[in-house]
Amino acid sequence: MSEFGRGDEVGDHRHELVADCRLRAATDLFAHTWDPVVLAALYEGPRRRGDLRSDIGGISDKALSEALRRLLGHGLIERSGYRQAPPRVEYALTELGASLVDGPMRALGAWIDDHGDELLAAQDDAP
Repeated sequence: MSEFGRGDEVGDHRHELVADCRLRAATDLFAHTWDPVVLAALYEGPRRRGDLRSDIGGISDKALSEALRRLLGHGLIERSGYRQAPPRVEYALTELGASLVDGPMRALGAWIDDHGDELLAAQDDAP
């Protein structure tokens, strides 16, 4: 198996992944600073927009709106509206979103725990 999770006895097929639009779509999920943060915040359960904004330090209203729109478009979160006074809207992870948080994001978090200091030190030492 190749280091990217694919391959066979014949050899490494990284070139197939480079041309694969699914890989680009997956890496795009981490290209926006706030998207993984919003996903992590929703891992605890459905949340109202105001609660998300107050719990995520430093996110602007515009950045939160854009992140929610992107995550909805990727099918990673869902929006539920409730008819009550006042109207209430909640955001929650979909099954797909939960699998992203439980899988790659959890693995990235473990990697950061193990190597985050080295990463920051290397950036500080860069010319």
